[in-house]
Amino acid sequence: MIRFENVSKIYSTDVVLKNINWEIKKGEKIGLVGSNGAGKSTQFKILIGEEEQTSGLVLKQGNPKIAHLKQELDCDINLTVREELESSFKDIQMVSKELTNIEDQMKLIDFDKDSSKMEKLVEKLAKYQREFEALGGYQMQSEVEKIIPKLGFAPDDADKLVGNFSGGWQMKLALGKIILQKPDLLLLDEPTNHLDLETIFWLEEYLLSIKIAIILISHDRYFLDKLCKKIIFIDKGVSETFNGNYSFFVEQKSLNEESQKKAYQLQQKEIEIQEKYIERFRASATRSTQAKSREKQLKKISRIESPTLSFKSPSFTFPACPRSGKSVLQIKNLSHSFEEKIILFDVSLQVSAGEKIAVIGPNGSGKSTLLKLIMKEIIPEIGEIKLGKHNIIKSYYEQNQAEALNVESQVIDLIYAKSPDWTQEKVRTFLGGFGFQNDSVFKYVYQLSGGEKARLALALIIMKPSNFLLLDEPTNHLDLQSKENLEFALKEYKGTAFIVSHDRYFISKVANRIIEIKDSNFISYNGNYEYFLEKQKVKNSKA
Repeated sequence: MIRFENVSKIYSTDVVLKNINWEIKKGEKIGLVGSNGAGKSTQFKILIGEEEQTSGLVLKQGNPKIAHLKQELDCDINLTVREELESSFKDIQMVSKELTNIEDQMKLIDFDKDSSKMEKLVEKLAKYQREFEALGGYQMQSEVEKIIPKLGFAPDDADKLVGNFSGGWQMKLALGKIILQKPDLLLLDEPTNHLDLETIFWLEEYLLSIKIAIILISHDRYFLDKLCKKIIFIDKGVSETFNGNYSFFVEQKSLNEESQKKAYQLQQKEIEIQEKYIERFRASATRSTQAKSREKQLKKISRIESPTLSFKSPSFTFPACPRSGKSVLQIKNLSHSFEEKIILFDVSLQVSAGEKIAVIGPNGSGKSTLLKLIMKEIIPEIGEIKLGKHNIIKSYYEQNQAEALNVESQVIDLIYAKSPDWTQEKVRTFLGGFGFQNDSVFKYVYQLSGGEKARLALALIIMKPSNFLLLDEPTNHLDLQSKENLEFALKEYKGTAFIVSHDRYFISKVANRIIEIKDSNFISYNGNYEYFLEKQKVKNSKA
């Protein structure tokens, strides 16, 4: 369908893409991965015509219809679900509006007094009816009615306002509008951001069921694994294709890096031998010719790039903190509501030192509210929440943490302010773990993107010594390498962690206990995410 051939994109201040080569065939589902700023979204912009490549070719077979589901959903909250879906048929909607206008005019005309005007309107009506039929206007309603249940909406939801539904449901509507347009290629940019697990499961199955070709940008590794059979990896402006799912890509990339490392070491050893020979016999009367010949050969050799020079965010660790007592948190008979909705009803929970708890549940189930209750930002209506009596030192990261950053400060200065005794090397290594490389550490906060601000806010929370960590969606806006760094740091963390997250791969790596919030109750699973999934399978098989 589409092929990128030696595509580059150069801005006045930066080279984003150097040598991009990949192709997508009909019905293929491809994952586009790489660190933040690698140029993934730039390739989407080139595909949909928002940007033009500096050099190279983008070859398209025929004229494939490309649709783009953006992170910022384009839904009118004042329309009903049915009206919102029908709005995707813009041409039909315009003709339909004209038909309604003509019909309204005809109602106001007295045929006996103004028959000529009526005849003109009848002719106009017939013309628009033919156009309406040619555009598939009569099938539109049928297609909309068919897709409503496929998107998971109940029949009576069709006449409810879009504004009554959560972001996850609005994402379903935005996707439905695109599917109704029958595109050949669907571009998805972080579609699972801010979706609860239930909606992510639905989205996976739905996208697998449709025959449309898909290019997916995502940091959700489970999602990539389930959906994609080809991964395009973008690093330093160059693309590399891996014919397999995300797990295959990770394994193969690791093998390639190991192979490159060995080849580099062998070449360096050979170069060292040749350089010693040249140095030793450069001035020799009998061997200087050989030495010069070897020197020429050495200049011609294609040097293998050092694996240490390839981009990889430095890892980091949590600062040391005194240990807490065995009991970290106790929740007893807690009930809390929001407006008229009961969020939590008579729930109890005991948290012990060293537990890494992942809190999961649908959007609106009370996960973030629970963290705010623990932090005493909200007073519980009924029940009590008590922290352990011995040495509990909390750190709390909330989703809108970035809004509190001082916009006039430089990134590196914010870290220094919290830890003035750190060396510049330590500060830069720590920031590298959150994707701030080279000169980006000297950026002012007002120059940062939304994702960069969120990462900086998370870094500032994590560097504070604590033994009880509360994190609300910490992996939002982290690239894959930064997520791996956070996973590693949390595994090594000696304290207790209470984490709200929809990132299944992340949860599977760090959590040793799962708390599911369902129907205003806590369901505790004393095991990791895989244990939780097994229990869910057993439940579903009995249902």
